[in-house]
Amino acid sequence: MQFSESWLRHYVNPALDSDALGHAMTMAGLEVEEQHSVAPAFTKIVVAQILSAEQHPDADRLRVCKVDAGTGQELQIVCGAPNARAGIKIPCALVGAELPPAEAGGKPFMIKVGKLRGVESQGMLCSGRELGLGDDHEGILELLADAPIGEDIRKYLDLDDQVFVIKLTPNKADCLSLMGMAREVSAITGAPLCAPKWNAPAASIGDKRMVTVESKELCGRFAGRVIRGVNPQAKTPDWIVQRLSRAGQRSISALVDLSNYVMLEMGQPTHVFDIDKLEGDITVRWAKAGETLELLNGQTVTLVGPDSAGKLQEAGVVADQKGPVALAGIMGGNHCAVSDDTINIYVEAAYWLPSAIQGRARRFNFSTDAAHRFERGVDPQNTVNCLEYLSSLILEVCGGQVGPVDDQVLNVPERKPVKMRLARAEKVIGIPLTKEVVTDVFQRLGFEFKQEGDVFVVTPPSYRFDIEIEEDLIEEVTRMYGFENIPDQPPIASLKMSAKAEARRGIHLLRQRLALQGYQEAVNFGFTDLESEQRLAGAQEQDVIQVLNPIANQYGVMRSNLWGGLLSNLKSNLNRGAGRVRLFETGRVFKRDSKVQEASGIVAGFHQPQKIGGLAYGSSVPEQWASMTRAVDFFDVKGDLERVLDPLHFVTESAQHPALHPGRSAKVLINIGKNTIEVGWIGELHPGLQQAYELPQAPVLFELDLESIRELGLPVPEELSKFPAVQRDLALVVKQSVSAQSLLDAMTSTKQNFVRSIELFDEFKPKAGSSSMADDEKSLAFRVTLLNPQETLQDPQIDAVMAALLGAVEKKCTARLR
Repeated sequence: MQFSESWLRHYVNPALDSDALGHAMTMAGLEVEEQHSVAPAFTKIVVAQILSAEQHPDADRLRVCKVDAGTGQELQIVCGAPNARAGIKIPCALVGAELPPAEAGGKPFMIKVGKLRGVESQGMLCSGRELGLGDDHEGILELLADAPIGEDIRKYLDLDDQVFVIKLTPNKADCLSLMGMAREVSAITGAPLCAPKWNAPAASIGDKRMVTVESKELCGRFAGRVIRGVNPQAKTPDWIVQRLSRAGQRSISALVDLSNYVMLEMGQPTHVFDIDKLEGDITVRWAKAGETLELLNGQTVTLVGPDSAGKLQEAGVVADQKGPVALAGIMGGNHCAVSDDTINIYVEAAYWLPSAIQGRARRFNFSTDAAHRFERGVDPQNTVNCLEYLSSLILEVCGGQVGPVDDQVLNVPERKPVKMRLARAEKVIGIPLTKEVVTDVFQRLGFEFKQEGDVFVVTPPSYRFDIEIEEDLIEEVTRMYGFENIPDQPPIASLKMSAKAEARRGIHLLRQRLALQGYQEAVNFGFTDLESEQRLAGAQEQDVIQVLNPIANQYGVMRSNLWGGLLSNLKSNLNRGAGRVRLFETGRVFKRDSKVQEASGIVAGFHQPQKIGGLAYGSSVPEQWASMTRAVDFFDVKGDLERVLDPLHFVTESAQHPALHPGRSAKVLINIGKNTIEVGWIGELHPGLQQAYELPQAPVLFELDLESIRELGLPVPEELSKFPAVQRDLALVVKQSVSAQSLLDAMTSTKQNFVRSIELFDEFKPKAGSSSMADDEKSLAFRVTLLNPQETLQDPQIDAVMAALLGAVEKKCTARLR
């Protein structure tokens, strides 16, 4: 929000200077992002009058002017402006004047006596650009005929007036107008508020235009009137042009300027139609499929189309009998725009529901001042009041005859009372409060309220859409009390080092270990696009979690795994010439859950577990002379994870995942107590997805549940044995379809007392035609380590253990001794 200090002080004039006023607004939550004078610093520039302007003897484009600058003598100044002529009053820089630098950071320009083509010049006649008042430098700046000669131009044009640029938070829609800011300043400083006054024009003609509002979900209130016989070429008053300019708006035409002025001053966007270009009655409705509209900015838009999440979205329109003539609450159409030939107009002011405007302008890749206000909330009780204000200004500037106001109130939001407990406010703000202090705050803000003991029941004004819960009222008390008046009291507590959890591994250790394996950490949004989510999770559209108001199309749904972001990171790296990529990420994923409770990551039907995922792409090791170059595979990444998770032991079990290669993917399982739980997945990217992502090589992906792999349990000390360990080898012949893990599980299940470890150390597959084994068989050799900490193991004890192990695999895996 940008405005001039003089405009603000016209309605509220506190006894504060400019800097103190800016500080007071900032401390009340209205951050002054920028504050500067209307014009940059310059000196010795005064109002002057050209007495004569003669052609320069040696230059066609120069004139020799005689100028009265109030110095007591005529000045001779050579000027090249095409509009330099006798009788006009202009700004004149005297000898010794310092003009603003031509470029930012440059040096000021000093005016000296000089000669131009042999003719002496005793100053300079200035354009608006040379004074820092705009980009117009085609001619000198012409002043009003009653401008006092010799007066400092800064004083005459009020160039020391300050311009405030306020950085408003999205909830402060009530401050998107001069009156909103004036209300706030009045509440902050206690200065009286003087609202603008005007006389509502009486209807002099009976003309009305029939308006039908088809959807109450689009328009809650619609008011309009006919005005005939206006002069569209009338000159906008200078004071309005000046206020618009200092608010960042350029003057266009009287009708447009007055509409913009009412919006900036009152916060109510309005629109003016050329009624002679409208065909029949007006309808307010949602757009229909296939309808288009050429807007005032020259852009032609399709009114029904996909939003940022890919869903089909229709826009609200104001339409005549032929079709749409304006984009509701956003921008008017070019077809019915007012022009220099306009005689009869229809002036409209409406309350568009914020939900009907939000996201619509962004879909068309632009934003407007009207949309910015409507999507945050415009006062529905002020609609007709602003229409009357605009009508009176139009009659005053452009003339004409007005018809009666047609006002339809359809769906105006009801402001529900909000309760605030005094004790709760004291606890949140951290200061003692009294009923008198809170009462004073609410009275200054213009809130209607009543007291029920220590509870204040407040009915928010119609323009305060941000007052909905108790904390909103506490915020208002805090703002008006003054953030800087709240004492800075550090908490008092006994500080001590917290004990490190021995049974639980820190997430930072896992990140550090992955980094030591050559993986780089990535940080991605928790959002992804619908297509990637369906491809990687195999989810149906009804299962994914949609984002209600996504910031972009590629962030339309919540992610259920980390792979989508990591694959996008991989693609970006490959596009920039990387050939070997190792990435990992830790973060939450989001899944639907039938439980509706608040406990351990489950909130309102959504499960949000923390995961750690990653991928490896390219060669298994960096290119070097000592090893052959080969692509990274499943076992490389599995080895990386074993080193990262050590001492936690995990096993993999062949399984299929929609995002992974059917024959090169596996579940990751760990044993916790007597239970084996699934903690994640590891495998190559599915060939179909490899093609979809246009990857020359399939990366190996993994994703693990973070909470499960952080649990290590407490270490159990064990006395070193005084007796030697014994090792025996067991070579088993099994079918090639039998996994080594199944043999290990079978032997472990016997729970032999003396067995300390069983390790696979060899695999043998016979050549075709071998007599010792069938073609579909293989030999797996295991090394069994046995130890009795109480005494030296004897052969009968060892033989009994080995026989038990052999019996288990013979029974469960149909194995035989080789």
